[in-house]
Amino acid sequence: MTERVVLAYSGGLDTSVAIGWIAEQTGAEVVACAIDVGQDGEDLDTIRKRALECGAVEAVVVDAKDEFADGYCLPALAANALYMDRYPLVSALSRPLIVKHLVEAAKEHGATVVAHGCTGKGNDQVRFEVGVGALAPDLKVLAPVRDFAWTREKAIAYAEDHDLPIDVSKKSPFSIDQNVWGRAVETGFLEDLWNAPTEEVYDYTQDPSTPRAADEVVLTFQAGRPVAIDGKPVTMLQAIQQLNERAGAQGVGRLDMVEDRLVGIKSREVYEAPGAIALITAHQELENVTVERDLARFKREVGKRWTELVYDGLWFSPLKRALDSFVESSQEHVTGDVRMTLHAGRAVVTGRRSPASLYDFNLATYDEGDAFDQSLARGFVELWGLPSKIAAKRDLGQS
Repeated sequence: MTERVVLAYSGGLDTSVAIGWIAEQTGAEVVACAIDVGQDGEDLDTIRKRALECGAVEAVVVDAKDEFADGYCLPALAANALYMDRYPLVSALSRPLIVKHLVEAAKEHGATVVAHGCTGKGNDQVRFEVGVGALAPDLKVLAPVRDFAWTREKAIAYAEDHDLPIDVSKKSPFSIDQNVWGRAVETGFLEDLWNAPTEEVYDYTQDPSTPRAADEVVLTFQAGRPVAIDGKPVTMLQAIQQLNERAGAQGVGRLDMVEDRLVGIKSREVYEAPGAIALITAHQELENVTVERDLARFKREVGKRWTELVYDGLWFSPLKRALDSFVESSQEHVTGDVRMTLHAGRAVVTGRRSPASLYDFNLATYDEGDAFDQSLARGFVELWGLPSKIAAKRDLGQS
């Protein structure tokens, strides 16, 4: 029986060329696997036909937008996942979902190898291969771009020589990855850290400096999940899509950062994540109202570690699964409404209300009706500071 390879297929130049190249080099049949995670672009049927025209024996195409939103973006929202306190895990979230479908396709089509088009410099090679190892340790992995120094020039020459249905004239100066949670842009003139991004870099967001009227939006959450926008019910996917549109129109969610990659180098990345940033901003504020202080403090540490694990390709790790349980339990009371103003590149919270609120007006007020017994504070302060006071006396040589 001829060996089969399942290839993570995007429909672009590199992975289209990889179909024929892998077949030639290994003698294996190639099954192309394309996953729609809301990256827009060509429809799945077009991508499927191209894969077959490029030599794939089978082409698996999956509309996974809702699965991605519910199973990957929602947990990231619950964790307030921002790598280095800024990056909302755009590419990192989609990789484990793609890996899951690659492994499923490999089992269905009797493949012994999965292949991807990642380079040896990036994080995605780790995410793909560690993920495959966690779900199907028996599968082997092939990475032609990394392992065989496959360059764009070689890919173009191969496509022309084999008359592949690929337009090789379209050459963007940037490397771009996108899905419904956001858009990542790198390379080109952005590799010079002193160069400012130009408007051509952006697609999901409008120029925040352009004068325009502000947009006020009310987000409703139920146990940490967005369930309505301005009172109208939404799915998780619809919430992201609608906020991509509305927050993006206001220039919300633009990020320009120097990032610590898993492989040990720093890289300059430009991100657009209008829906993700708006949702995380609102979710954090609702947690401030509904989550008890010590739980909130510990959750911030858990959220940071959760984010690092996902960024580092450990979505399927035992620690990540354990932290998932903690994060999920922390969302029990994160229910209510958050009002935000989207304007000039910012998502600003202007109101919050919740049936599970821990904010007590009568305890918080300084005006008439104050129910806080201030007479208790003196003893509390003395006891709270007692360990520090005793240590200070020791250090000063006082008895």
